[in-house]
Amino acid sequence: MNKEGRELGRVAVDLARNPLGIIALFLVLVYGMASLVTLFVGGLSHSERLPLIYFLAIFPVLVLGCFLWLVTKHSFKLFAPGDFKDEGNYVQLMEVVGSLGAATAKSQVMISEMEIRNIAKAVKSFDERNLTGINYRKNNILWVDDRPENNAYERQAFEAMGFRFTLALSTDEALERVAQTEFAAIISDMGRRESPREGYVLLDKLRNEGNNTPLYFYASSNAPKHKQETEEHRGQGCTNNPQELFEMVIKGIIKG
Repeated sequence: MNKEGRELGRVAVDLARNPLGIIALFLVLVYGMASLVTLFVGGLSHSERLPLIYFLAIFPVLVLGCFLWLVTKHSFKLFAPGDFKDEGNYVQLMEVVGSLGAATAKSQVMISEMEIRNIAKAVKSFDERNLTGINYRKNNILWVDDRPENNAYERQAFEAMGFRFTLALSTDEALERVAQTEFAAIISDMGRRESPREGYVLLDKLRNEGNNTPLYFYASSNAPKHKQETEEHRGQGCTNNPQELFEMVIKGIIKG
C-alpha cells in the first residue's frame, strides 16, 4: 500500500470514532465514487448525465441540513467515547443520563436536549479535572428527606460519578451527620413531618452555626420566588427538575 493509501486509511479510522466523523467519511466516499463516475461521463447521453448532475448539486444541501438538525436537536448523540479523556467517563455519562431520564419520567418533567448537553459538559468537566470517584477528596453528599425512596434515580446519577450518599430523615439527624462528617454538598427537601418549611429551618441552623456547606433544595417548586427565598436564606439553589439539580450540584462542587 502506498503512502497516500495508508494516510487515507488512518484518516478513515480516526473519522469512524465519532458520529460526525462517520458523516464526513460517508460524504468523502460518495463524492469519491461520483468523481470516478464523471470520468466516464463523456460516454453518457444527456438523459443519463442529468441524474448525476442533480445528485451532485442536491446531495451536499441534504447533508448540510441533516448536520444542522443533529447539532441543534440531537447534539447529545454526537458524543463518542473518544471525546472523553478517559473513555470510562462515556459509560458514566450513559449511566447518568439513564438515571436522570428515569427520574424525569417519574417527576413528569420533560428532559431537553439543552439539559442533556449541560449534563455531558458537567461529566466532561469532572473528567478533565480528574475529580471523579475516589480522586475527589470530598465525595460524600448528605441527602435530607423523610422519603428517601422517592429520590433513588437521582442518587444513582450522582453515584455514577463516584459520589456516596449519607441519608438523613429529619433536621436533627442531618445536624448530627454534619457534625460528624464533612460533605461536598447537602440536598434537602422542603416540607417534612416537622413542618412545611423545615428545609429553611435546617439551612438557617447550619448557617447560624457557621457551616457553609453548599445546600440545594430539591422540592416540589421551581418558582422564581422560591429560588429568591433560598438565596435570602443563604442557600445555593432550589429546583424540582432532576437535570437542573444534577447540574447545579456538580457545578458547585467543581467551583468549590
